[in-house]
Amino acid sequence: MSIVEMKVPVIGESISEVTLSEWLKEDGEYVSMDEPICEFESDKATLEFPAEASGKLIYVAGEGDDLEIGALVAKIDTSVSSPENGGADSVSDETQEEPAAEEKKEETSEEKQKGSDSYAMGHPSPAAAKILSEKGIDPAAVKGTGKDGRITKEDAEKAKKSEKSQPQEKKEESYPDFTPKEAFSREERKEKMSRMRRTIAKRLVSAKNGTAMLTTFNEADMTEIMKLRKTYQEKFVDKYGIKLGFMSIFAKACAQALMEMPDVNARIDEDHLVYHEYVDISVAVSTPNGLVVPPVHNVESLQFHEIEFKIKELAEKAREGKLSLDEMTGGTFTITNGGIFGSMMSTPILNEPQSAILGMHNIVQRPIAVNGEVQIRPMMYLALSYDHRVIDGSTSVTFLVRVKELLENPVQLLMGL
Repeated sequence: MSIVEMKVPVIGESISEVTLSEWLKEDGEYVSMDEPICEFESDKATLEFPAEASGKLIYVAGEGDDLEIGALVAKIDTSVSSPENGGADSVSDETQEEPAAEEKKEETSEEKQKGSDSYAMGHPSPAAAKILSEKGIDPAAVKGTGKDGRITKEDAEKAKKSEKSQPQEKKEESYPDFTPKEAFSREERKEKMSRMRRTIAKRLVSAKNGTAMLTTFNEADMTEIMKLRKTYQEKFVDKYGIKLGFMSIFAKACAQALMEMPDVNARIDEDHLVYHEYVDISVAVSTPNGLVVPPVHNVESLQFHEIEFKIKELAEKAREGKLSLDEMTGGTFTITNGGIFGSMMSTPILNEPQSAILGMHNIVQRPIAVNGEVQIRPMMYLALSYDHRVIDGSTSVTFLVRVKELLENPVQLLMGL
């Protein structure tokens, strides 16, 4: 017997441990070289782990186990050849008579159809459950094609696509099915935190305790931006095939202000300050597993439609758990939009090692004084949290005022003034 040990590979410099989120192959199943056998959930992304040899897969670790880099995950018995190529598993099948083989197949199909005694029947894998939860699809409405009727990742993705073609059903299934609890219920449940959630918790505590964080506030009159979008939205969509959103406008305004005030775009590296001659803006994206902040690189050099496409691409990948480590790396400044959830005002926490983060909030019609007259204008509160070790108070206020100026006068933004 020849055994190949499968160990957790080195994934990134800052990653010392991963979680085995899902087995893609069954224990004892024959696998081919480079065929994905499981998925790892790291601090930043979900990664597939390919087989390093062909042979029979032998589980060592289980789903949900936390594994250090170099830990043993599985073994592959390379002495077992593929059943399709006349291996050990297929020889026994060939010695059986054809009627017996057909009878066995019929029994197997009947077992799969019944599925009453199988736990896997109708039960989604972790990756599939994540996709179904995101789309609000009841697993009971999805037919599993995996072993014993298990719902695979592919099944969940197909179900997601079929939802788009049936908008009425989507509307009905978009809300979670909450079972009413009995009055004065005292029930509790405990769930293990995902690796991403644990990492988010550690990073937030580190940012709160390890930086001199302060927040300064201002408000922006969104009248001109809304007028700009209303006037040119149709032409913008016709030319580029995507809508002009608020996020790309905010990203460009911040990029211009950051290039003018490099202190806000800097970070601490031990006893040194690192200044960036470019602007990589991390955009906060809410996912079923928590908040992720993939960066859009070189925003200062991109056009509005290029920023919109990149944000859309990163957001879709984030929600599907398909972001690569490279797509999660970097960022010199962060923008988070709590307004889409109805937030009026907040104090966002820094995304280390960055020194500043801008919080957008909801747009509310409020009475304000304009040239000595009270007018109703669409107003948004802005919040800039910053590390006082890097950024002085005057610099932070000046930066936020500059962003406000560019937002209220988008012609300056378009002309680079």
